[in-house]
Amino acid sequence: MLSPFRGFLDVRSEMDRMFDELLRDTFRLWRDEGRAPRAVGWSPAVDVYSKDGDLVIKAELPGMKAEDVDITLQEGVLTISGERKAEEEREGAGYFVRERRYGSFRRSMRLPEGVDESKIHARFEDGVLEVVVEGAGAVTEPRRIQIEGPKGS
Repeated sequence: MLSPFRGFLDVRSEMDRMFDELLRDTFRLWRDEGRAPRAVGWSPAVDVYSKDGDLVIKAELPGMKAEDVDITLQEGVLTISGERKAEEEREGAGYFVRERRYGSFRRSMRLPEGVDESKIHARFEDGVLEVVVEGAGAVTEPRRIQIEGPKGS
């Protein structure tokens, strides 16, 4: 059975993203040893699911506003990008723990073939971006091809 989500769950892209984050954090700790931690890049958590025949993409973007986010569609690839800016350093403040991440991000996913680009809508509420692609979540069953016997029989 073919899934309309083919291309969304790109294992290699996810592994690359996680590996990049791991390496970035490792080198950041080594580089910043003895100094105040610096901001590192991040990537928002994304859920993709089908609801009533539509494809729904939700991205967690806490602390951001709609104007901080850009959504583009080019050659069937939907890209959500933006930047979460770090809060200004507080004079005289010494952090004990600083886990919140800041910086630019970019998440791209290939949409199923035949998507009507005019039927893509997005809204941003309470730090969650929701992109709805109307009609793209319908699961289509594969067409079975009958195998014929040899000619002349």
